[in-house]
Amino acid sequence: MDRSGIRAPGGERWLARAERVSDAFGLVFVLVVVTYVLTSLLGNSGWSSVLVMLGVSTTSVVALTSSHVKPHWVHLAIYLSLFGLLTAVIAAASGNNDWLDVGALAQVLLLTAAMVAVLVRVVTSVEVNARTILGAISVYTALGLLFAFVYEAIGRIQGSPFFENHPHLHHSDYIFFSYTTLTTTGYGDLVPGGQPGRMLAGIEMLLGQIFLVTLVAGLVALWRPGMSIRRRREQRAAEEAAD
Repeated sequence: MDRSGIRAPGGERWLARAERVSDAFGLVFVLVVVTYVLTSLLGNSGWSSVLVMLGVSTTSVVALTSSHVKPHWVHLAIYLSLFGLLTAVIAAASGNNDWLDVGALAQVLLLTAAMVAVLVRVVTSVEVNARTILGAISVYTALGLLFAFVYEAIGRIQGSPFFENHPHLHHSDYIFFSYTTLTTTGYGDLVPGGQPGRMLAGIEMLLGQIFLVTLVAGLVALWRPGMSIRRRREQRAAEEAAD
């Protein structure tokens, strides 16, 4: 990690903490799954939204830290996360969802940036190992969350219901539809009532299939389990022989 980007007091301590979670894409994947569970079970309103915001914030900050971005970008992500949490608390306390919409927009942009950083780290990685594969799977899983947030935003903005014959929707309906679309499962119980929902659903299907077929499958094909362990053993043996 670039030390030149550290300017704030305590920067060296921050660098040490950041390096401990370098390439920790297994942790990122776990956090994405936890965020998925929270968004599925909890409503996107009231104090439940604070927990959802906390899940998205934690996932985004850890993902950015694991992707070797410069420390000042991680600091900015932390400030943006705190802003999103503050707006969620204000919305829950006042009942004014306008604050929640502003915070949700900030968190969606932050999660998008974090997943882009993970993807860049994965595709530029010199060696394919379990961590890089988990990073790719994390991005794939997060796509379902991001599209769900977009679908729900469209449902709030447009005058007609987002899904055909479903005037009363729960927050989890958008999550469920997004993942069945991403994986092209297509149960057919939830269908977009018009545009731009149908167009976005088509884009999500294409992205889901292309992502799995090209990136994830390609990484798995290049993965050689145990290679890194053998390299470390050979390096250790060479160092002992030199001594």
